[in-house]
Amino acid sequence: MASLLKWLYPGMKLKRWLALAVVGVALLGLGLAMLDRHLVGLMSKIIDIMANQLAGFPQWLIGAIVALIGLLMLVTGFQMAFRSIMGVIKPDNSERLVEVIYNRRSLQKGPRVVVIGGGTGLSSLLKGLKEYTSNITAIVAVTDDGGSSGRLRDNLGILPPGDIRNCLVALADKETLMEEVLQYRFASGELAGHNLGNLFLAGLTDVSGGFDGAVRALSKVLAIRGQVLPATLKNVVLGAQLVDGTEVYGECNISASRKKIKRIFLHPANCQPVPEALTAIEEADAIILGPGSLYTSVIPNLLVQGVAEAIKRSAAQKIYICNIMTQPGETIGYAASDHVAAIIDHAGPVVEHVLVNSEPIPGRLLKKYREQGAGPVKVDLHQLSRLGVRVTAKYLVQQTNVVRHQPEKLAQAVMQIILDARTAALERTPVKIYQPSRTR
Repeated sequence: MASLLKWLYPGMKLKRWLALAVVGVALLGLGLAMLDRHLVGLMSKIIDIMANQLAGFPQWLIGAIVALIGLLMLVTGFQMAFRSIMGVIKPDNSERLVEVIYNRRSLQKGPRVVVIGGGTGLSSLLKGLKEYTSNITAIVAVTDDGGSSGRLRDNLGILPPGDIRNCLVALADKETLMEEVLQYRFASGELAGHNLGNLFLAGLTDVSGGFDGAVRALSKVLAIRGQVLPATLKNVVLGAQLVDGTEVYGECNISASRKKIKRIFLHPANCQPVPEALTAIEEADAIILGPGSLYTSVIPNLLVQGVAEAIKRSAAQKIYICNIMTQPGETIGYAASDHVAAIIDHAGPVVEHVLVNSEPIPGRLLKKYREQGAGPVKVDLHQLSRLGVRVTAKYLVQQTNVVRHQPEKLAQAVMQIILDARTAALERTPVKIYQPSRTR
């Protein structure tokens, strides 16, 4: 019954067409009667026969029963037609049609969110956010030069596909065998270390005539909720100036360095963003930086010409998701305020709100990280307030063999910040706000 009633929920965009179909059936009957008077006479004879045969029953009851039978036949016909169509389009029948339509209509009403970063942190956030909205744009760094991505970049001259692939899989409409295939990594032979999804994107780059076309093609294959965009289509190299004045080039070399980073830069510096990225930033309700490596995943996107300026002009909420742990080679000894200060130094005031973890890290994991010289990022509220940002602290840890953000917790915290901002705006200006709701 709950599933049946869901067809009548607001926003489904079905009631109007069902009503139109019912009116059409009535007009069809009326039109046929007007075209052929004999049909009217035949119907009258049928009514007389039924009335004589069922003389003991009230005429209104007979009419109600006949109408009900007709209605049931009409509904059954529509239902079986839908099933026949869906049996071809969606043969696995893993989810009710009404649930599919309801979920997608709800997600289309969600806030417009732009997420900027790279690495595993960004894909974790996207996995959670796609349950609240399908209006997602992920702008992904393209400076990776290690592993499978680095090898393909050197051998084929394409942009590094790894982080792009992870984001596409994270935004996929549902878990499928195709996603498992895309994440498969070869363990031996000449392809050892290569990810099948990376090779697939490399092949699509040739077939579609460019890396951006390859990303769009794979997006359609996975039916992703939103869009994934490379920060730039230019083959840029990430550089860093260390505190001793030394310059280091290449993301892997920067991460491997144990000296403090003074600033980072792109070479060439005049790289342009894809136009869709600037449009998404301009139209966004919220712009989220991170989570991810501060100097090699988050800030490089802000150095692409026009991106930081577009964020500063935007009226959207500007949120930075701070890493839970410090990172060797990049942020050892950094507090949360140091993360924000580094972003401001490179891109200006592009952060208004900081989301930090307030959950203690298990001792077994602390020991493992401390052996590598890392530890929890200190949340220094006083210094953060001096930088003019608001702070939200939540339990965000996913406790496995490493410390990561838990996708659902992270998405809930982000959506609450967006909702609170809309509520505050409502108090100043009477506008309709969006109330996020889980669609699972």
